[in-house]
Amino acid sequence: MTVRIGLLGSGFVSNFYMEGLRNVAGYEVKAVASPNPEHAASFAARWNIPESSSDMSSVILRKDIDLIVLGVPNYTHRDLVIECARAGKHIVCTKPLARNPSEAKEMLDAVKAAGVMHGYAETEVFSPAVIRAHDFIESDSIGKVLTVRSRESHSGPHNPWFWDSSLSGGGAMLDMGCHTIEAARYFIGKDNPIIEVIAWGANLVHHDKTDAEDNAVMLMKFEGGQLGQAELSWTARGGLDLRNEVYGTEGTIFTDITRETPLKVFSSPGAGSYVVEKAESQTGWLFPPIDEAWTYGYREEMRHFVECVSNGETPRETFEDGYIVNCVLDAGYKSMKSGRWERV
Repeated sequence: MTVRIGLLGSGFVSNFYMEGLRNVAGYEVKAVASPNPEHAASFAARWNIPESSSDMSSVILRKDIDLIVLGVPNYTHRDLVIECARAGKHIVCTKPLARNPSEAKEMLDAVKAAGVMHGYAETEVFSPAVIRAHDFIESDSIGKVLTVRSRESHSGPHNPWFWDSSLSGGGAMLDMGCHTIEAARYFIGKDNPIIEVIAWGANLVHHDKTDAEDNAVMLMKFEGGQLGQAELSWTARGGLDLRNEVYGTEGTIFTDITRETPLKVFSSPGAGSYVVEKAESQTGWLFPPIDEAWTYGYREEMRHFVECVSNGETPRETFEDGYIVNCVLDAGYKSMKSGRWERV
């Protein structure tokens, strides 16, 4: 079947979703909706989407749409997901699933009650390098995984709502910690739950922009004794830094998709065009990925979700995973205040 998609949101992540869909078969984006009609129309023209709208509900209720993909701010996720579920639409929602566990649970309950497919768009575990690393773990190449250390950092978000914790739900730990939590669960095993965490967070630089943390560190203890370590920052200069270090009893795996690129460019006058997400400069040494959407995982996750709708299958990342991530993050924020290990 051809999966008919309605896209909600016409900003940063929606562009990545469209980039990810480029080489995916069996889909058609029927419409895009955004509160800003001019922005929606411009997005539709850029991506050859036949219709645009400023009315998200009208897109959700269309009979010729099977799957709604949400590329919208955190504070809109719950209400839109519940509306989609009530309309009987399959749903893919960008990370983090919600601002807190309460919202995430409402969303999970809604999709379960409706019996629709629900995909959690966590790019980290769909990155080809991370998938390949997981293949090595599955083939017992490094023995039993003992610890996972993950880093996600850049110099700060691109959109004003991120800085308002009442809209976003938190700071750097919520925004980027969702990736590192799911990386640890992917490498160590989802059948081995995270049972408690301890975290530190502080606003070290962006005092005039946010009351949320712009740096955080979190340790995650798994039921089997393994440890996950997350390092998150909105103050790291030099562009995106996305890394995983997986240590096993018989070996080690490193992934580094943003700094160890196969293409390196030195430019004195400046590149003159888009280089890479969160690039701070277009001069000097530049490290552009060959195919950014593929490298980050957008292509593989979009392919996976389209195929799941087409074949009536359950995705390997669902709202249940997103809910678990929100619960881990919530325990992390409690730990920031208490200074102690907190149960998940």
